[in-house]
Amino acid sequence: MFPAMSEEPTTKDRLIFAATRLFRQRGYDGTGLAEVLAEAGVPKGSLYHHFPDGKADLACAAADWTASEIIRVIDDAFAGAPDWRHGATTYCHKMAKLFDILNSADACPIFGLLFEGPDQNKFRAHAEAAFNRIIAGAARHGEAFGMSVEAAHEAAETLMIGFQGSWTLARMRRNATTLRSLPNRLYGAIAR
Repeated sequence: MFPAMSEEPTTKDRLIFAATRLFRQRGYDGTGLAEVLAEAGVPKGSLYHHFPDGKADLACAAADWTASEIIRVIDDAFAGAPDWRHGATTYCHKMAKLFDILNSADACPIFGLLFEGPDQNKFRAHAEAAFNRIIAGAARHGEAFGMSVEAAHEAAETLMIGFQGSWTLARMRRNATTLRSLPNRLYGAIAR
């Protein structure tokens, strides 16, 4: 979940990338605007030009960007997968690799919106919409495998519930083993 390196990010993108990283590491309340601006290398006026409500708008943009990146990883994981279980397993392994790359005890910026910020109801609604986009993104793959709309949604939601719990345990243990073992816990061991 890193910005593409092939093109120079816009000022808005730099602000979102910086905020996403800092919110993951320090949470919403633990991140100051001055830190975001310094990390992004942009003046304060740029922040309010792109995000009129300042930090709150930036947090919502960080959650949206994170949701889009997770959907991209899901799409990547399911591309060419022969069935739901293989796609879900690849997704979990890709996210475990990301956890290792980030040396991650970092939180999910979407999850952080549920509990922090000036307007709890607005943030909760925004976080719910972001998670619903992720679940819908995964459910599309279930439907492509012939699951009913309801079964695909349930499979996708179960995967995301398991993933969020696994990420939390991985953060606590500072080890991605729970992410890699999630598919076996959800679906049983693959017969050899």
